[in-house]
Formats: sequence, structure tokens, C-alpha cells
Amino acid sequence: MTEASEATRRPPGTPCWVSLMVHSLGSTEEFYTDLFGWEYEPGPGQLGPYVRAMLDGREVAGIGEMPPDRHLPVAWTTYLATDDADATAESIRSCGGTVAVGPLDAGIAGRMAICSDPLGAIFGIWQAQTHMGTRLHGLPGTPVWNELITQDTTAVGKFYEHVFGHEGQAHPEASEEFDHLTLRLQGRPVAAVHGVGRSLPHDRGPHWMTYFEVADADEAAARVELLGGSVLQPPHEGPGGRLATVADPEGAVFTIIRTAP
Repeated sequence: MTEASEATRRPPGTPCWVSLMVHSLGSTEEFYTDLFGWEYEPGPGQLGPYVRAMLDGREVAGIGEMPPDRHLPVAWTTYLATDDADATAESIRSCGGTVAVGPLDAGIAGRMAICSDPLGAIFGIWQAQTHMGTRLHGLPGTPVWNELITQDTTAVGKFYEHVFGHEGQAHPEASEEFDHLTLRLQGRPVAAVHGVGRSLPHDRGPHWMTYFEVADADEAAARVELLGGSVLQPPHEGPGGRLATVADPEGAVFTIIRTAP
């Protein structure tokens, strides 16, 4: 893929940042450094220890450490851009979602909230001030796509359409066996919703999945295992390229993909 740098405010509803909360920040930093080549700079500390992952001096993701007494699931969180976090949070509530944290200020970086849709998938909203979100795309180690894995696309797709203004477009080959919806803004695809019915993992429930670009999906999957992580779905060919679903040593699940040229 072609390298691109983002330094401007994203249109509302666009995925703009991914962040991970873990129990051991140091060992998690080492894992992603070995896998993606990330370096780190301190981030806002309002919610505890937090770093921004960097590639070529530009921010690509965030990692924070939970308080010792918190035992929450470790998972990557997709943040959707908003121009008004408070208004968006109220819209989420009125459309059947939940606001679990915030809205609150993250220093001068921006204003954020952690929410869930009506079926329970957790996501964040981000109102940018000095921090616009991910600033590098298309290179190995950068997030390249976000997809909601849920029971079915019908009801939850309408939730995102109402709250964020997404236009839901069914896949041309959509059927009872293949339930897939692309979320578009101003005609441009920004995310997807994949309904998997009873195949939804019982231990995870509905969730947003982050896709990270890699130079070679097979090599990256092998590297994940070597570093103490696990491969949940071995490398295979998909519509967007060769990909694998993996988990880091603390169990955070993500997808690695070598996108088609």
C-alpha cells in the first residue's frame, strides 16, 4: 500500500484511533515493538500509565495500563471521530447504546468516551484537539481497517447509521450465509459490519476488530507465536489480501493483513 500521513481532523464517524488497555504495559510494548517495530512516547496520563506507539515519528496507536485491581477483558478499541463528544454520547444513549466512561478530557489532546452499541460491542468516540489520531497509514505496523463482528448487521447497522451518519451498503454477494455491510461516509468506505450469527465467539461477544498491515502475513503470524502470542485463524486469502487472526500474550485479538496491491 501507499504511505499516507494524516494530520487533520477526521470527518465524524470515521475510525481515527485504536487503543489497547493491558495489565503489563512494559511486556506489551516489547511484544508490539518486536512485531511491528513500534517506538513509544508518553501520552495523556489522566487514566493511568499510557503511551503512544510511533512509527517514523508519527502516532499509530495507543497502549495503556489498567489499575492493578481492574480485571477487564484486554482488547483493542476502535475510536470513531466526532466534532462533539457530549452530543454524540447523548445520541448513543438515545439510540439504545451505553456510555460507560466519559465524556472526559484527555488533557489538551481531546475529549473522549468509551461506549457500547445496543448489542454490546465496545468502541470509543474521539473529539480531537491537539491529537488528531493515527497519523500514518499503509505501512507495516499501521492500522488499515476496522470491522465490527456481531450477530447480524440489520439492527446494529441502523444504530451506527443514526448516530454517525454512516450509509450502510450491503455486500453484492450478501446472503443468509454471508451477512456483510460496508459503512460509508460521503461515498467512501470507512468500516464494515460482519454478521456471523451463531459463529460469534461466546467468550468475546460482539466486538470491533482492528486490522494491522504487515509485509508478510505468514511470517507475521509465525512471529506472533514466537513472541508468546497465539494464532486463532491461520493465514489465508481474503477479499482484501492475505490475513490471519491472532492474539497478543495478554489475549488482545487483532487481524494482520498483507493487503492486495
